[in-house]
Amino acid sequence: MTTTLVIRLSSLGDVAIAIPVLYSVAKKYPDDHFLLLTKSAGESLFVNKPSNLTVFPIDTKGKHKGIKGLLRLLRELSPHIRKKELKVADLHGVIRSFLLDYYFRFRGYPVAIIDKGRKEKRRLVRRKNKILQPLKTSIDRYREVFEKLGYDSSLCFTGLFSERPAKEHSRIGIAPFAKHKGKMYPLKLMEKVVSLLSEIPGLQITLWGSKDEQKFLKTWTDRYPNTTLVAGQMSLQEELFLMNQLDLMVSMDSANMHFASLVNTPVVSIWGATHPYAGFYGFNQDPSNAVQIDLPCRPCSIFGNKSCFRGDYACLTQIAPETTVASKVFKILGSNTASD
Repeated sequence: MTTTLVIRLSSLGDVAIAIPVLYSVAKKYPDDHFLLLTKSAGESLFVNKPSNLTVFPIDTKGKHKGIKGLLRLLRELSPHIRKKELKVADLHGVIRSFLLDYYFRFRGYPVAIIDKGRKEKRRLVRRKNKILQPLKTSIDRYREVFEKLGYDSSLCFTGLFSERPAKEHSRIGIAPFAKHKGKMYPLKLMEKVVSLLSEIPGLQITLWGSKDEQKFLKTWTDRYPNTTLVAGQMSLQEELFLMNQLDLMVSMDSANMHFASLVNTPVVSIWGATHPYAGFYGFNQDPSNAVQIDLPCRPCSIFGNKSCFRGDYACLTQIAPETTVASKVFKILGSNTASD
């Protein structure tokens, strides 16, 4: 039996992007064992996973921190890989994963490392002579790693759940937060979207976020009818199950876009400093559902973590809640209803 050690340590969104590839490869090679190293928070994403895929949670801020932590990790991994044919698929490509790569390569094991395309991404976000063209997707970059190791990585993933439950009412989710300001639609504008959607008869709105964002989102549920708070109420697996029941999710370029994609829920995604061309668009999502405006400065960041050099975040503030975001939701809900 061949064991393939797969390294994808963070973040949750990136781990979610890897799932269609991991599930597809594992299902095609049932006699091989796939051992994924990832942070413990990502373990809950692996719903209905193939039996030959094992998630090995690591603690990069605790017992697996630093060189001593890596040595401890190697000792803990030893029972899983001892006396077995081993391959290493590095889907992360950072210093911590490089150290593991060097260790296994020194011992003679084949190692394949992701090509992140850093040069072309810099050309995409630079202020002058920007080259605005679609880059290779993260999913394709992950697939390339497995292809280098001799695997057929063509996708056969169809979702974490086999079917979607029947519903009496239309239900949408709204996830208004993102890690960085350059990714987040201003909350006052998003509140306007919630206000407009809450007036639709029979439409149920669920509000998504972290436990820290729960208190703020409750002010919206108190203010607008047909809105329910999800943030901070459930485990990640329970959230995935509920997302599977949604007709639509409205989110930023954030983890919730990728979570919804894993359960085949359409997403209206709002893009500011970042851009779908960077390769982080949701799996199987319709490109026409990306909400964005054309500005010569866009995109200015791959991850949305840079300050706006204009100072006004026009890429987000100029997106109209009524005629752009809400109207797209109305259009998608209408077409879905027509097709039912």
